[in-house]
Amino acid sequence: MPEVEFKLPKMGESITEGTILNWVVQEGESFEEGDILVEVGTDKVDNEVPAPSAGTMLKHMVSVKDIVAVGATIAVLDASEGVAPKKAASAPSKSTASEKAASSKPSKTKKATTQTAFKVNENVFISPLVDSMARKHHISYEELARIPGTGKDGRLRKSDVSNYIEEGRPFQFAQPVVENSGFQVPDLKFDKGTGKIVEMDRMREMIADHMVFSKHTSPHVTAYVEADLTEMVNWRNANKLPFQEKHGEKLTFTPLFIECVAKAIEAYPMINSSLDGKNIIVKETVNIGMATALPSGNLIVPVVKDANKKNLKELAAATNELAVKAREGKLKGDDTQGSTFTISNVGTFGSLMGTPIINQPEAAILATGIIKKRAEVIERPEGDSIEIRNMMYLSLSFDHRIVDGYLAGSFLRRIADEMEQFDVNREI
Repeated sequence: MPEVEFKLPKMGESITEGTILNWVVQEGESFEEGDILVEVGTDKVDNEVPAPSAGTMLKHMVSVKDIVAVGATIAVLDASEGVAPKKAASAPSKSTASEKAASSKPSKTKKATTQTAFKVNENVFISPLVDSMARKHHISYEELARIPGTGKDGRLRKSDVSNYIEEGRPFQFAQPVVENSGFQVPDLKFDKGTGKIVEMDRMREMIADHMVFSKHTSPHVTAYVEADLTEMVNWRNANKLPFQEKHGEKLTFTPLFIECVAKAIEAYPMINSSLDGKNIIVKETVNIGMATALPSGNLIVPVVKDANKKNLKELAAATNELAVKAREGKLKGDDTQGSTFTISNVGTFGSLMGTPIINQPEAAILATGIIKKRAEVIERPEGDSIEIRNMMYLSLSFDHRIVDGYLAGSFLRRIADEMEQFDVNREI
């Protein structure tokens, strides 16, 4: 019976590598076509990779927690006679919503695209390879500056970062010592109390790292506006049943919000950007991420691609499909990749407003609060009046390195205007 190489299959357009999470079939064990051989984690989604044919597992070529490039050989199989696979599986059979495991082994196959190093501070220089490792493990530049470098002139080497990660990142939350200040931050020993110990799952660890990385990397500033959604609410309430009967899709507020945000991005495209060193990348596409809570309580961000090119029916279909996939744990790699701007609907949980943390490497994130009826003073030509209106707070957290107050304020106000000037006569 022929021996065949089993290669890591492509798991999405933007996925170039994966982390080996678990070998389901051990060496020497047999399997049938379609049986799950290995579980692989990508940037945000775990994938179960099936066997292309029946056979026996001869040898694992990589170990758990290894990071492997797509197309690399990960195992050697003894294929059943006459059923030798022509190629490795082209897609995973099943996915579960979960974020990428923090691994202590950097990729050996990924090469830096440029040899230019850039300066972080007066003493620490970061090569593209080290920068790639830092991004993979959500290590901020501030934290990198705390790692002792063994290279020439104290430069950080790949081995320095690898050893630091293996040691558990001891300087992750260390406070800098200010020379000649006469004061040092005390090493306080807090009494954390006693109680039930709940170990973080892998996704919660990744969320924690991602949030700390974002706050360390981007100087966050938050702006607020208030929007009168009365016309939008009345239209949606009147049309949600006819909309579902006509299009077969539930009409929630999410596609309506995404529609308004996409229009505002087209008016202020610089908000749809990322920072790469000293260059600002203004994205060509408008891909809106919608922060979604999973049944486990963890958070994931499925993405509505080309939101500015979709009509309301298409936006409703996309948001409903992604929400169902998230609840059922069936999101695939491409479902959570490529967002250029994110919306977090904190009003879903009853919050009046929120101060969201930027979803790196984006420039800003919008939080929408609860829609609440309030008595408001309405100015009309015939005079002022007090009316019951549906009001909502919007908050925009933005990266002040690339977004100034004028741009952020104008963009946020434009979103509110799009919501307030909703066309109540639009057809479904």
